Amino acid sequence: MRKILKFLAYSLLLLGIVVATFLATLFLGGFGKIPTKSELVALQNEAASLVLASNGDPIGKFFKENRTNVPYDSLPSHLVEALIATEDARFYDHDGVDARALFRVLFKTVLLGNRSSGGGSTLSQQLAKNLFGRKDYGKISLGVNKLKEIVLANRLEEVYSKQEIIQLYFNTVPFSENIYGIEVAAQRFFSVPVSELKVEQAAVLVGMLKANTRYNPRLNLINAKERRNVVFTQMQVNGYLNQQQLDSLSAMNLELHYTNLSLNALAPYFMEELQTELKAILQQVELKTGKAYNYQIDGLRITSTLNKNVQQAGAKAFKQHLSKMQRYFDQLYAQGRSRRNILKLAQKIAKREQLDLTDETVAARNLFTWENPDSSMEVSIQDSLVHTLKQLHAGLLGINPQNGAILTWIGGIDFSSYPYDQVLAKRQLASTFKPILYAEALRSGRKPCDYISNESIVLNDYDNWSPQNYDGSSGGSYSLAAALANSKNLPTVHLYFETEQERLKQLWNDLGFIDPLNEGPSVILGTNSVSLLELALAYSVFANGGQLVDSYTIQRIVDAEGVEIYTKKPKEFPHVLEKGVTTQLNQILQKAIQEGTGASIRSKYGLRFPLAGKTGTSQDFADAWFVAYNPNLLLVSRVGASYPNIHFNSGTYGSGGRLALPLVALCLQEAQKDAEFKRRMNAAYFGFVASLDCDDYKDADLIDKVFKFFKRKEMSLEDEREKAKKKKKVKGFFKSIFGEKE
Repeated sequence: MRKILKFLAYSLLLLGIVVATFLATLFLGGFGKIPTKSELVALQNEAASLVLASNGDPIGKFFKENRTNVPYDSLPSHLVEALIATEDARFYDHDGVDARALFRVLFKTVLLGNRSSGGGSTLSQQLAKNLFGRKDYGKISLGVNKLKEIVLANRLEEVYSKQEIIQLYFNTVPFSENIYGIEVAAQRFFSVPVSELKVEQAAVLVGMLKANTRYNPRLNLINAKERRNVVFTQMQVNGYLNQQQLDSLSAMNLELHYTNLSLNALAPYFMEELQTELKAILQQVELKTGKAYNYQIDGLRITSTLNKNVQQAGAKAFKQHLSKMQRYFDQLYAQGRSRRNILKLAQKIAKREQLDLTDETVAARNLFTWENPDSSMEVSIQDSLVHTLKQLHAGLLGINPQNGAILTWIGGIDFSSYPYDQVLAKRQLASTFKPILYAEALRSGRKPCDYISNESIVLNDYDNWSPQNYDGSSGGSYSLAAALANSKNLPTVHLYFETEQERLKQLWNDLGFIDPLNEGPSVILGTNSVSLLELALAYSVFANGGQLVDSYTIQRIVDAEGVEIYTKKPKEFPHVLEKGVTTQLNQILQKAIQEGTGASIRSKYGLRFPLAGKTGTSQDFADAWFVAYNPNLLLVSRVGASYPNIHFNSGTYGSGGRLALPLVALCLQEAQKDAEFKRRMNAAYFGFVASLDCDDYKDADLIDKVFKFFKRKEMSLEDEREKAKKKKKVKGFFKSIFGEKE
């Protein structure tokens, strides 16, 4: 007996030494540092930064962990009751560790092996785990982590109130789908802020805490409903519900209102542009205040310029119009010469990228289609490449021309498949260049009712280039207004030679275009490549009366505490064009909408509010453009395949009026269902100018016709310029004698 007692004494002493050594090692940081009370007081959760549309609706997030912190006052009482009843019924009676629950787990789970006895961790212990995670210490991992959580739970209870612990818990607890915190979960599964959660919704989210994938209501609706009813039962057992409420709630169907900003992104291309601007702003804030912000973890709220109504309308227009045009495009490239051309291009690309097109093995490949954007199709390498090459791409940009605020930004047909932003891509701007030339003509003294020759011309300095009107017509003369409204090439060439080139280049630069203006008369066909953003900013000068604006995407930023750290301030813009010139130009481009190349926006789409606009169709229908604007809104669209030699072969589908204009028209058609938007558009006012009361076209007289019949008009660039100079002198002579009338 003495030996046994001696053995037990030594054993207990040894055990005591081991336990003491273990605890000393634990507290001294041998298993990792345990945060002190002061460090716990300074605790701050990482939180996602939320991006809002101009009306305050969320449109996206930036995050390291998808989390939005909320105060205790935002938590409904039934949510807190559901949590306590289910996870820690004696929460208000312990100081971080529930001894009864702990001994129950030790006895039933560890000694008797009964896994159904439940967990012993209090909310404070779970919070410690959520905040600091668990580490791997080999075979002693469970013991070490549990002890650390017990120590942390006690410290948390000493520095935080029960309400603050509940708040911290709800802000840190992980849900499935890589989201953290109750606010994000409420928005994800029920599309409401946490403050508006109903009791049945709160029970679903609390139920997910046991196993957030198994009880995810989107993935496992039946499991989630069963678990929700378990939460109701626990609430009844703990006195938060009566029997009648339990029966009524348990019988309810589980209804989701699922919203995932990542999967159903309203404006992914816009978010990319905003992110670039956000980084620059935060750098300026740091330089000014000395305080650095990390937009991925600091829970900023960023109010953007995006008009959610117009953005949604634009997305709907894309699907409605481009899905139809893509079917026509697919039919065109399914056979004949078009099919041979696209196969030849595919072979060229395959050679460059070292792809083996002779390999006819089919495999599942993710290929975008309008019918099923996330579809996987069994195709060969060649078919995959051809499918991608014949995809029509498009961009749509909306801007407030008064201040440069971006109202809508759709940079492509599908961000996940085609992240390259079409709003920033540069393509030949076609006839959308013409208003710039005509603006310079008006600035130089020409009038909308001045007439310009529509005679054919052959320029031997440019390989005998003979520009043609779209309809092949020639002869006579057009008023300046009609020539632009109907996008006539021949009068525009003649006008080009009558315009001082250095002044035209200066205007081009003043309008903010990045690349210099091309040389030569072919520039009237829009041979310069520009982006949608460049063109929108240039046309904003016309819409706002002559000021060059900068684009921006962010109106205001507040930090996690609601303190404003940035607001967009009004600024003075440089004046680059006289208001009288823009007023006349706007009147002409309204004529283009009323009766010219953009007339279908009235006749087909029934839009009645004030609009000016211009279509553009680049060489061989490679790209289609359309701009429509008034002083309150400017929209510009462009449509075309990735390679200019893949295109429609006629204007039936490939012109600016048929391919690009409908995107703008359908967007406006849908957006005007919002009464406030429609009111603002109807209230737009271009300003008063004299009427364009002159004939669009004057036929050539008999002598000119006979002369034209006998002589083909060929001249050099210098000849044409000399003719233009003489015409100016003659015009000036008659003006000096007879005044304005000639």
